[in-house]
Amino acid sequence: MGSMTQDDPDALEDRDAVIPVLVADDSDVVRRGIRQLLATQVEIAIVGEATNFAQTIQMATELHPRVIVMDLHMPDEKAIAPEELKSGLINNFQVVAISVWNDEETKDLARSLGASALLDKMNLASTLVPTIMRLEHGRAAA
Repeated sequence: MGSMTQDDPDALEDRDAVIPVLVADDSDVVRRGIRQLLATQVEIAIVGEATNFAQTIQMATELHPRVIVMDLHMPDEKAIAPEELKSGLINNFQVVAISVWNDEETKDLARSLGASALLDKMNLASTLVPTIMRLEHGRAAA
């Protein structure tokens, strides 16, 4: 994965053509699976991986992804309030929340974070790429 600098006009064009995605999940296995899934998509590039909410906020600020694929249940979830997380994630991107849980509490958490979608981790192979593409097309149309 090459880095793009603001000094390189071709890199800026490439950034517009490619959807930069930040993956946030505390599980190495899940991050690896998402990496493998998204690696098959030429229009999507993973720009970083975070393993907790604090790191997600920091990396989102530094890397400026257009999409964050974020597990709703990471080790520091009790240390960071949803309001703090949401305010730390204010930027020009969409959050795709992922979870193995599909209960009302998880749905409420996804809503409180301003997530554009909530996906079941067990179905990511069939839902993640279409969701990212749908969000990107919605962004382009706005």
